[in-house]
Order: sequence, then structure tokens, then C-alpha cells
Amino acid sequence: MSNEYDVVVIGGGPAGYPCAIRAAQLGFKTACIDAWVNKDDTPAFGGTCLNAGCIPSKALLESSELLHRMQHEASAHGIVSGDVAIDVAKMQARKDAISKQLTGGIKQLFAANKVTGLQGKGKLLGDGQVEFTAHDGKTEVLKGKYIVIATGSEPVNLKIAPIDNQNIVDSWGALDFTEVPGTLGIIGAGVIGVELGSVWSRLGAKTVILEAMSEFLPMVDRQIAKEAQRHLSKQGLDIRLGAKVSTAKAEGGKVKVDFEMGGQAKSETFDKLIVAVGRRPFTQGLGVETVGVALDERGFVKVDDHYKTNVQGIYAIGDVIGGAMLAHKGIEEGVALAEQLAGHHTQVNYNAIPSVVYTAPEIAWVGLSEEQAKAKGYEVKTGTGPFAANGRAKAMEQAAGSIKVIADVKTDRILGVHMVGPYVSELLAEAVLGLEFAATCEDIALTMHGHPSLSENFHEAVLLVDGRAVHAVNKPRK
Repeated sequence: MSNEYDVVVIGGGPAGYPCAIRAAQLGFKTACIDAWVNKDDTPAFGGTCLNAGCIPSKALLESSELLHRMQHEASAHGIVSGDVAIDVAKMQARKDAISKQLTGGIKQLFAANKVTGLQGKGKLLGDGQVEFTAHDGKTEVLKGKYIVIATGSEPVNLKIAPIDNQNIVDSWGALDFTEVPGTLGIIGAGVIGVELGSVWSRLGAKTVILEAMSEFLPMVDRQIAKEAQRHLSKQGLDIRLGAKVSTAKAEGGKVKVDFEMGGQAKSETFDKLIVAVGRRPFTQGLGVETVGVALDERGFVKVDDHYKTNVQGIYAIGDVIGGAMLAHKGIEEGVALAEQLAGHHTQVNYNAIPSVVYTAPEIAWVGLSEEQAKAKGYEVKTGTGPFAANGRAKAMEQAAGSIKVIADVKTDRILGVHMVGPYVSELLAEAVLGLEFAATCEDIALTMHGHPSLSENFHEAVLLVDGRAVHAVNKPRK
């Protein structure tokens, strides 16, 4: 096998493997190197997303939500189920099976598209060369005209809460609990912390989330974020804002956490503690220093608008370059880069990136919040449609939440859509498409939506922007 390639991608996660596949489809001889090894020592493509992030967490969220609905909603439907319990081992086996199936699918996609998949570590050597070290220790040097860094990110650790993978775990370890903790503490009320908290809280753990910031999900419109927090609190999540942790120590099978809140020193003791304070770029052992690839002050790889680093022939995409650290953002960057290398004109619209928190109700948003729009100088108009007035949501026994539309008074153009409610992760796609095509409220108002459907609530929110709603009480616009 020749070791010379047109494109060598280092990293087989959501940014790397789509880049490799699209490059191969465009006629490039392509190799993709991935170092991921699962807890059972089996190598797998797909990176954090498929192995220890997006997919396994959603599997657990689905299982825990199903249990919660059986316990708290089934009776409203006339379903008498008796005692319902969770088999954690079976739930975890299902989660692992889903991840394994999807990671195996990447191998099949590589074979179908003639991508050379290499499982092991990649290291930059300079002069278009990459050292590949297989998991068995064997090494070879690959030559690539274009080298793509797509090594992703890893959980941020805290010195004040050292991970021991028993009582104090990171977001990866929190996916593999073999039993439901009696008490659970989480440092960080970001997307990961809230999702993991939802899983184990619904399964029965008394859960406390400690967040240093004074606002819940500050990137979300304040009206929607406050509503989401209220619904999650009703479910039993104890979210404490402005709680600054000073120390966390594991002693005698428990974890004692000291923190300051409201100017007072406090402490809590938990069976397990999850550290979920964000993610950092992963460049360890990559050789960026050796070849002179520039990093910023936080360790992210610096790139230009076309994903070029400062070193000729070396590019970078995905979490390792910063910005929104989301799988779908990485996918789009990977495809865009491959097409740019082939001479196509393409780009990623960073103003229309969807974001989702997969709790129940779900939280989703795209574009500007009302606060952000005003800070940018827009004169805004808004409309908020509650799911309580939506027939489909009522029939589903999931009428909590609402959809808020933020638009520009002068142009009627939609600036942002923020949601909390049932399956808003799916409803968000229409809003993303709207922003992509610079839709106005009038455009959506003239678009027919199926009845009864959850999507009607987006239509209703748009109508409420201009006081035109038929199925809701219109409020005078200020």
C-alpha cells in the first residue's frame, strides 16, 4: 500500500470523518487516522460524539425520559402500569450497542467511499509528513498534500476537584455509572451538566447542580431560559446559580464539596460528583509545536476563513479550532474544507448554528436572543407562542414550554428563535432554514403548517410578533 495521499485527516470524529469521506468523493486519495479506544480497549471511529458524548448521552436521556413519563404521565392517558423500575445494566448495554452500531457504520462508509481508515495516533512531522502509530505499536510515515487536524476536544478538569473515576468523574465517566447514585452533585450547569443531571435525576438520584454564573444558560434568551429552569426545577433538579466551588474531596466513598453562595460558605456531601465545566482543545502528542502550528492563548489551533493554519498545507476543523463546540458545526466544516480543497466555493454560516439541550422539555435556539439583538442595536419585535395552546402538545401530555421569535422592526427579518418544549430539537430546523434564507416573519406567516402539529406553534409565535394570531391572545407590541 502506498503511503502517499492527497488528504490525510488526523481525527475521526464528527469533523474528521465527514471531511475524509467528502474528500474521497471528490476524487482525493484520502486517509483518516483516529486514536479513540473505548473502555473495553476496542478502537472505534466517531470520536467523543459517537463513543462518549452525543449518542450515548441521548440514549440515556431517552431511557430516563421514558421511565419518567411512565411514572408521571401514563396515568393521565389511562394507562395503569403498576411499579416501574429501571435495569441500569440493561440500559447501559443498550446505550453501548447503539454507539457500537454507529461507529461500525463509519467503517462501512469508509470502505464504500475508498477512504483508508487507520486506527492509532497521528503526529505531524513537517514537510507534509504524518507519523502513524498503530495501537499495536507499529509505525509508518504517511505523505499528504493536504493535512487536516480534526482532533477534537476533551473535558476540562479542575484542580479543586481531581478526577478519580470512582467518586469524582468527568462527563465521560458519568455515562457509565453502574447504579443510580443516591445523591449526585454536578459542577457546571451548561449543556452537558444539565443533560447528565436530567438523566440521573429522572432515574432517582437526588441531584444538585452548582453553577458559578448568576444566570442559567446565558446564551439562551432570558425569557426562555428562565422558563426552562422553572420546568427542570419542577422535575426535581436543584439548580443553584452563583455557587462557586472551592474544593471537592473524596473521602470514605463520599464526596464533600465546599462552595460559596450568596456570600456564605456552604458544603454538601454526595455519593458521586460530576465535573462538567466545559471542554478544551485536544492537541496532546500531535506535534503542533514541532512543526510550528500556531495556537491561541487557550490552546485552540488558529485558522483563517478557509481553515488554513499558519503552516503551508496544514488545515484544522472542528472543536480544535474553537467557536461553537458542536458536532454538527464540525460536520459542516469538514465538508466545506473538502470542497474548498477541490476548488468549490462553499462556506459555513456561523450565524445560523442550531443549539439544543436534550432535556425534557428540550431547549433549542438559533440566532440572536432578544438581549443580544438589542445589544447589537436592533429595534426588535417579539412573539411568544405557548405550547399550552397547542392541540398536539396537549394530546401528547407535553404542553410545557413556548417558542419565542425575535425579529427586526425595520426589515421584518427574523433574527433569532429560542424554544423550550416537546421535540423542539426537531422544530428548530425550520427556524435554522429561515435564518439561512433571511426569512421574514411574513414569509413564515404565509407558510401553511399541518394541523394538529407541534410545528404550528412556530407559526403561531411568528403571527404573534405582529399581533395577527388567531389561536392566541395578541398582546400589544411595545
